[in-house]
Amino acid sequence: MDIKRKNTAEHLRFDMTKKVPLLTCDALSEYGALRHGFSTRSGGVSKGIFESLNFKRGIGDSDADVNENFRRIADAFGITADRIVVTQQTHTSNVRVVTEEDAGKGVTLPLDYTDTDGLVTDVPQLLLSVFSADCVPVIFYDPLRKCIGACHSGWRGTVGRISKNVLKARTSYYGSSPSDGICAIGPSSCKDCYEVSTDVADEFKKEFPGHTDEILLDKHNGHFQLDLWKSIQITLEEAGVRFSHIHTTDICTCENPDLLFSHRASHGRRGVQGAFIMLTGGN
Repeated sequence: MDIKRKNTAEHLRFDMTKKVPLLTCDALSEYGALRHGFSTRSGGVSKGIFESLNFKRGIGDSDADVNENFRRIADAFGITADRIVVTQQTHTSNVRVVTEEDAGKGVTLPLDYTDTDGLVTDVPQLLLSVFSADCVPVIFYDPLRKCIGACHSGWRGTVGRISKNVLKARTSYYGSSPSDGICAIGPSSCKDCYEVSTDVADEFKKEFPGHTDEILLDKHNGHFQLDLWKSIQITLEEAGVRFSHIHTTDICTCENPDLLFSHRASHGRRGVQGAFIMLTGGN
């Protein structure tokens, strides 16, 4: 597939061995106890502006098509759809600890929780899932404690340091150390495409003192270009993740609208792709 990349470092590559094409991170693919991937628009059955692998209901897509898309992503991970667990994203910094009782919630069972943009678990064969269309998906793995996490980090979640909250939850519940973790920042809007207003920029200046020049470009017209990728990198490093364990995408959703859903590129007429991570139960 033709992809426009931001640099020459190919942090994400296509895994075409599954029925659904997935973008994967080499650093995570090394572990047999883990399966992961970032989906694209390809491999599903949705039609029109949702073509073809959309995972969001209630926006005009057929429920039957969305259900089939979930079935296909489950099959790609070697499970059934009743093993998927999803977020209930409202741009919070809240993280849910997922247990066996959560299997299938949001896919084959109703959701019984709200305002949840992050998930963590140590339960094998549960596919943690977060969704985006310019916001940043982040996935986490601790190979020592065998626990995983995933979060949706828009500008509110990023300024609220949801990635740090994922790490804190893993430490609290599983004894995971951030220094042992590996993190992958998935396809999302790059700094060149992510424009924000002065009030949003001010939030980031307050939350990331000393990093303004790294994360914000002042356009001197009341708007700024915001680097969510760098902001999340800073959050992860300050929380104790080693720089060498942070793997940042080189793929911008806005610059690849035929490959990935993008809210900005489509002016809001789009579906969502997913970021998925699962423990296999092996070594």
